[in-house]
Amino acid sequence: MDIKKFTFIAVLTIFISTTSVIKAEEECFEGVSRAIFKFNLAFDDIILEPIAKGYSKLPSPIKSGTNNFTSNISTLLSIPNSLFQGNIKQVGHATGSFVINTTVGILGFLNPAEKLGLKPHKEDVGQTLGSYGIGGGCYFVLPILGPTTVRDSVGLIADTMIDPFAHITLREHELLGVSGSSLDYYSVKGTTAVDFRSDNLTNFESLEKNSIDLYSSFKSIYLQDRENKISNSTGSDDSWGNLDN
Repeated sequence: MDIKKFTFIAVLTIFISTTSVIKAEEECFEGVSRAIFKFNLAFDDIILEPIAKGYSKLPSPIKSGTNNFTSNISTLLSIPNSLFQGNIKQVGHATGSFVINTTVGILGFLNPAEKLGLKPHKEDVGQTLGSYGIGGGCYFVLPILGPTTVRDSVGLIADTMIDPFAHITLREHELLGVSGSSLDYYSVKGTTAVDFRSDNLTNFESLEKNSIDLYSSFKSIYLQDRENKISNSTGSDDSWGNLDN
């Protein structure tokens, strides 16, 4: 990572640290967040859920291969973040998993690395900042992207600075002879969202039926999920996958 990127991350860390005194359960503009949440629900009802239901009817090998492919790409972001967290073991797991699955696993559609015991944690800049004790800051909701905190929203921007996949797609720079376009980046992100939504059709339906306040329920699930990921807790509910895609 060059000095400009290092400086950028350092500035973000200083900025986030100034908000760490704010409790994560406090909110910025709750009224606005609730309005955006309603918009996101409408988007889900009209677009995402129907696509996810159609996707869920695809043959299992196709769904499994798609999940493996997108997960393999996300491993690229985990490598630098595991390094920033000082977790050398996870750097090895992430690097080994990506290399093996990309080659032997046919661009990641297969997952032979898992059979070899390589199970990298998915790490992002928000988790890295959290691992240094930086609080989430206030909670709010973004259009389409969903729930977040000050720390995680700034981390989301920083992710695109250190993610090799974003480097070759969003910024269209060549890396080790490989290049792409912004269409590739958003296609993978969109596919990841559809795959996650498809895996959780029943969970979402149950939550919508049983929640007195759906907004508060999603907030609680998101914040707990992020805390579990920051601490690499084994108590995380795996059936909900990654709520922060």
